[in-house]
Amino acid sequence: MDSLFQASATTWAAIVGSGVFHGVNPAMGWLFATALGMQRGSRAALLMALAPLALGHAAAILLFTASAAALGTWRAALPLHLLLGALLIGWAVYRHRYGHRHRVRVGMTAGFAGLAAWSAAMATLHGAGLMLMPVMLPLCGSGFGGAAGLLVPLQFTVVHTAVTLVTTAIAALAAYETIGLGVLRRGWINFDWLWCGALATTGAVLIASG
Repeated sequence: MDSLFQASATTWAAIVGSGVFHGVNPAMGWLFATALGMQRGSRAALLMALAPLALGHAAAILLFTASAAALGTWRAALPLHLLLGALLIGWAVYRHRYGHRHRVRVGMTAGFAGLAAWSAAMATLHGAGLMLMPVMLPLCGSGFGGAAGLLVPLQFTVVHTAVTLVTTAIAALAAYETIGLGVLRRGWINFDWLWCGALATTGAVLIASG
């Protein structure tokens, strides 16, 4: 298994791009952080919410990237590109039809652990980690096991989460300082549709490239 830092420019673009995409999605946390800051009238409250949100997101991403690394040991024997592609498309359809039934709610008085758990649940239910599994597979060789086997998933998670955190912070602060949450009532990108489209597109590309 090679180091992530030996990956191609395309892989790096996917890691950074997915981090930005996750960061601007209000469902991944910036909307909650902004609302928390506004409710308490404190920029510090907003900033303090970012750490547990990032930790929960990282936990969800690590779970799926480590799973992809483990699956990489079988990629020669199994049509993983077909299986993962079909899973992504199926999850996109499920999210589109039934995703509204699985809203994970948490009150504004939630502590560090509550915010982290909420973030991990949101990332998992939205398929954030699942979307990144195709990027992980080409990085994983035949050896997976022990601490060495977790090196690439850990590197991947750290870089992706760092980009997501920076993007989340920028979006949350921009909304808090200038834009305000009223913009969501006047008009906002439908991220549920965009997210489902991204999942389905990733699955289709994965199947076609296999």
